[in-house]
Amino acid sequence: MTEKITLGISACLLGENVRYDGGHKLDHFLRDTLGQYVKYVPVCPEAEAGLGIPREAMRLVGDPAEPRLITNKTGIDHTQRMIRWAKDRVAALEKENLHGYIFKKDSPSSGLMRVKVYNDKNMPDKKGVGIFARIFTEHFPLIPVEEEGRLRDPGLRENFIEQIFTLKRWRDTISKNPKKSGMVDFHSRNKLLVMSHSQKHASRMGRIVAGTEKPDDGTSIHRHYENLLMDALRLKATPAKHINVLHHIMGYFKKQLTTDEKQELLEVFDRFRSGHVPLIVPITLLNHYVRKYDQPYLREQTYLNPHPVELRLRAYI
Repeated sequence: MTEKITLGISACLLGENVRYDGGHKLDHFLRDTLGQYVKYVPVCPEAEAGLGIPREAMRLVGDPAEPRLITNKTGIDHTQRMIRWAKDRVAALEKENLHGYIFKKDSPSSGLMRVKVYNDKNMPDKKGVGIFARIFTEHFPLIPVEEEGRLRDPGLRENFIEQIFTLKRWRDTISKNPKKSGMVDFHSRNKLLVMSHSQKHASRMGRIVAGTEKPDDGTSIHRHYENLLMDALRLKATPAKHINVLHHIMGYFKKQLTTDEKQELLEVFDRFRSGHVPLIVPITLLNHYVRKYDQPYLREQTYLNPHPVELRLRAYI
């Protein structure tokens, strides 16, 4: 990729002093590590909606499906103000060509899940979604989204970052070559990556590329393919799914590998399956054989190198 990936993000996570108390919630991994590979578009719904810094703390109240945004002490209702601002803001964000968004957990405006919603007895229920987060995800249903708190989980972190890099590659490929050959090229390079999430989706996407499956709702072929791509990547890539792909890759070397090399690979696969080594170990060994035996198809597979090794994402899963 020649350009950085564009991500929306809650501004406080980059160290901006925009929270209700005038402070921030700087996340060093997001700003300093992931930030080397992305261009952030910072957003603070409450500050940008004109509620001031500092400001009175707020919370969600009422029906979790349609909560109201109310100040804690004075009881001022800012719901409609936030909704109007949020709708205008997501429309403006269309120009940014976002590939993902990272929200601030627990925020009444930006929390993505399990946000507290208080009932008429002043009892909280963790079933809410922040008002801006809800409007954003409804407006951009295909864009990968996560909360910074959940990104501390190694599996969730790797999955999210894999999604944003893949979406960037897809958009770049189709932008440069919107013809069918562009989609064929992308699918060829990313087939094993999709398989690690869903064999079913990989098969359907193959049929789209082959022209045997077409959308029946008027959606373009590119849009139909992208829908399935992002649906697949949202599914968890389990150890069992990875093992299936690892064995598939090993099959490309069956005529070149020595007996000892085959045995070594199988032993490493078993260690990964049992949780004794992380995914990066079998991946590194397979990349070695790709170079040693010069496998051109596998050299192009993003599954073996889906994101910068400097992020060390596969060292923990």
